[in-house]
Amino acid sequence: MAIHPALEAVTRRIQERSRETRATYLARLEQARSRGPVRGHLSCTNLAHAFAAFAPAEKCILSEAKLPNIGIVSAYNDMLSAHQPLQFFPEVIKRAAREAGGVAQFAGGVPAMCDGVTQGEPGMELSLFSRDVIAMATAVSLSHNTFDAALCIGICDKIVPGLLIGALAFGHLPTIMVPGGPMPSGLPNQDKAKVRQLFVQGKVGRDELLEAESRAYHAPGTCTFYGTANSNQMLMEVMGLHMPGTAFINPYTPLRDALTDAAARRVLQITALGDEYIPVGRVVDERAISNGIVGLLATGGSTNHTIHLVAIARAAGILIDWDDFADLSAVVPLIAKVYPNGAGDVNDFHKAGGMGFLIAQLLDAGLLHDDVLTIAGHGLKAYRQQPFLNDGRLSWHPAPAESEDESILRPVSRPFAPDGGLKVLEGNLGRAVIKTSAVRSDRHVIEAPAIVFNNQQELMAAFDRGELQRDFVAVVRWQGPRANGMPELHKLTPPLGVLQDDGYKVALVTDGRMSGASGKVPAAIHVSPECAAGGPLAKIRTGDVIRLDARSGTLDARISADELARRPVDAVDLTPSSFGLGRELFATFRNNAASAEQGAMTWLPPEPPRPPASTDIERERVHDHFVYVPETMR
Repeated sequence: MAIHPALEAVTRRIQERSRETRATYLARLEQARSRGPVRGHLSCTNLAHAFAAFAPAEKCILSEAKLPNIGIVSAYNDMLSAHQPLQFFPEVIKRAAREAGGVAQFAGGVPAMCDGVTQGEPGMELSLFSRDVIAMATAVSLSHNTFDAALCIGICDKIVPGLLIGALAFGHLPTIMVPGGPMPSGLPNQDKAKVRQLFVQGKVGRDELLEAESRAYHAPGTCTFYGTANSNQMLMEVMGLHMPGTAFINPYTPLRDALTDAAARRVLQITALGDEYIPVGRVVDERAISNGIVGLLATGGSTNHTIHLVAIARAAGILIDWDDFADLSAVVPLIAKVYPNGAGDVNDFHKAGGMGFLIAQLLDAGLLHDDVLTIAGHGLKAYRQQPFLNDGRLSWHPAPAESEDESILRPVSRPFAPDGGLKVLEGNLGRAVIKTSAVRSDRHVIEAPAIVFNNQQELMAAFDRGELQRDFVAVVRWQGPRANGMPELHKLTPPLGVLQDDGYKVALVTDGRMSGASGKVPAAIHVSPECAAGGPLAKIRTGDVIRLDARSGTLDARISADELARRPVDAVDLTPSSFGLGRELFATFRNNAASAEQGAMTWLPPEPPRPPASTDIERERVHDHFVYVPETMR
């Protein structure tokens, strides 16, 4: 099947935009690769330190530098359900490596925090920046420079992007991402959401709420809703960084262990010491990034990846922006509905045909690049398959040609929606993204007076006081990366959902983030420039009429340009977000964070923000950049 013209055009645009930065990245990759296994150049003292704790046979392998050595980087901890199973992965990997004639060393651990634990709490203000800490910890783990390949073990929200960004700093190394899998299904997510709304309304108590939450989150493994953690797994698969079919196999099963074993054996085969060298910096190219965006759109994935994918791409010298997401969203059909977009969870998605069916459908429709390099070899054909274990032997077979449950997973010919449900909004308040795939179509346009809040606690308190029974647009501001680290505002979903269910027209506009599991309520999120970077959201007052229009792609305050320019910034004291629970250690991150559209990166200087569109500014597209033309020059 020929590539869809829109996919071809967007990918070509990304390639042109990234020409210089990608060339610089690849030149550095080649420079690192040309030295060969670095431990062969180490002094005897350096090398002795590197293998002092190993058995004689493994010391021999490492000293000769003729057989490959895998560096294991893991996000294991036993507090978080998704990462608890990872405790046993290193031994599986080390055993497989020995049997295959190589060595594996545990190179280092990275932190793994859970947004589910920190939602609405001060610790959530460290969450986004934990991604860059994980990237740096990955780099530290691999900095001993004695490895021929890496296995990055992790699964949740910031962990996978952080691991991959860190691995891309060592782009000459073959790297396979190794997940742990989702927990078995518990209390259905829709039932859990109903109890949350009842609790917000005061109709059930804390005991009933805790019982429901404990029945939903009840076992080792990832949460089963399709939030950022499970969107990560979809991305790693569609970008060719997983063993095929690995994403949604439950932990503590023979198949999961067999796939972890297979990842170790495979990464040994693709090092520079063999004949099939596949470095991660070549796998993650412009086509793979476009494929990742398509996968996100086709499944209604997490809006957090409008930030994380930008940062991942930049780590490989590739420049993308929200227009790339929006242009692909216009042509990529929504063919998966997983909670919060639908009733089924990721286990149901996997049973219906899962990633093998999804990738096959998109390939056959010309909506994925097949001419890509993956850790499985050339092309995505291996990812049209599903893994099976027969008599202890791992094998792959074609995914089913038909969906087992079309309420969850459909063919491209019968999509849930003709587009991916992710849109860019632009107007005199700046640029934002909105995920419409979980929002009813009659709620795609909301025009109502603003009620301004400077944090989510203020909104919750107003709800508890009964002050929000009306049509309104909640403006929750000073929530961007530079202000307070850009915490997710998932706690706002239940009260706003209650008001919406009561018949009020409500929407959210914020320079913060919503959870990857959020939906239902129309939300213009990631507004850029953020308030702390001079964004116009800081000038909005309660009573200003806001129009959020997901159909036309606009986000405007019904205020004249002159009035908005005259208004002073409504400043707020950000001191409470600068200390406590370690936040004082992240001042450098806040001061250096790029905008959400630039990936909220802290390791590169931020680019100047685009000025917001207004009634006296005309936008013209020139070579995929915006040129702002004053009215007097038209």
